[in-house]
Amino acid sequence: MRYDVIVLGAGIVGVSAALHLQSRGRSVCLVDRRSPGEETSSGNAGLIERASVIPYAMPRQVSALLRYGLNRSPEVRYRVSHLPRIGSWLFQYWRHSSPERLLEATNAMLPLIERCVTEHDGLIEKAGVSHLLRRSGWIETFRTVEGQRKALAAAKDVAPYGLRFDVLDPEELKRREPHLGNTPVGAIHWRDPTTVSDPEALTKGYARLFTQGGGRFASGDARTLSQSGRDWVVTTHEGPVTAGQAVVALGPWSDGIFKPLGYRIPLAVKRGYHMHYGARDGARLNQPVLDFEGGYVLTPMTKGIRLTTGVELADFDAPEDYGQLDQAEALARDLFPLGERVEPTPWLGRRPCLPDMRPVIGAAPRHAGLWFCFGHAHHGLTLGPVSGRLLAEMMTGEAPFCDPTPYRADRF
Repeated sequence: MRYDVIVLGAGIVGVSAALHLQSRGRSVCLVDRRSPGEETSSGNAGLIERASVIPYAMPRQVSALLRYGLNRSPEVRYRVSHLPRIGSWLFQYWRHSSPERLLEATNAMLPLIERCVTEHDGLIEKAGVSHLLRRSGWIETFRTVEGQRKALAAAKDVAPYGLRFDVLDPEELKRREPHLGNTPVGAIHWRDPTTVSDPEALTKGYARLFTQGGGRFASGDARTLSQSGRDWVVTTHEGPVTAGQAVVALGPWSDGIFKPLGYRIPLAVKRGYHMHYGARDGARLNQPVLDFEGGYVLTPMTKGIRLTTGVELADFDAPEDYGQLDQAEALARDLFPLGERVEPTPWLGRRPCLPDMRPVIGAAPRHAGLWFCFGHAHHGLTLGPVSGRLLAEMMTGEAPFCDPTPYRADRF
């Protein structure tokens, strides 16, 4: 079982990289311990987020830090025992959230964000999963006049990037989402993003396109990756797989490969939960709705209305704490007539984050034939196809569509 490339990780980023390499004539084996799309890629709000041109920065206002410090905000929760372990990372994140560095991160991410929808569109059509796609954008609601003021100021900041959005008063919001409650004082309808009704099914659809094109999926543990001469070898259930090049696209598990190889990349995780609900009295939600002050998203999915929480800062394998989900659910029931929970237990996932708010995409500096593509934070679904394209262009010697320097692995 010899291939040109082994791609480790069958989430949206790894599958997209495999597809782009395959389209450039490379034979590819995709390796994961689970089936495609069943880890982090399955647990998001379904947004292909063209409107997020400014990365999610750490608040620097004293009032916001004090609010989060009380550890009762539905947007961010933390485990006290975890803070000593993540303190250095949080300080780096805070530094990169200064106005000057945030502008630098914005400019670095803009080429990827600008192409996110079109890159998905090409794969969606080829994979035959257009039925999962909605082109109606998403809605951001505010509960208070102060929240409205902050949200409109943020919208003004991104206006120079040519994004389309409508500012809605309560009456217009009701016309677009008739079954929302009366708690919002207004909203913004972002028109450029697209959304999907089942992120896991989308990734599996892309993976089918890959295997139908001659690609191979093998079940195995990526941590068995080793170097043998000029080759890379990984053990799978069907035996060893060998290739001249290997791609680490394991999201929050990527440090299991790069750390033993001696790379010190500050990868951290932001945990998050989701749960699906029915809707009472035949209520419908037409597109995802973000509660600006509540920090959660409600999204119509194939399994029901998905509630996706904000951030939990905790050890990778810390026991679940559903308090944040319960708090968000209480707020969500004021916004929309949620029914009963559909699943017995909430889903828990981990977002792979780097403190400068951009992923690592490119060659491993000290190991020939090894490539990295991870650290997409809240935007793995959004940036999977465009990141896969950029990586494949670099790996095959094609001129990259944008400057890859901001994403290099040796920038830390």
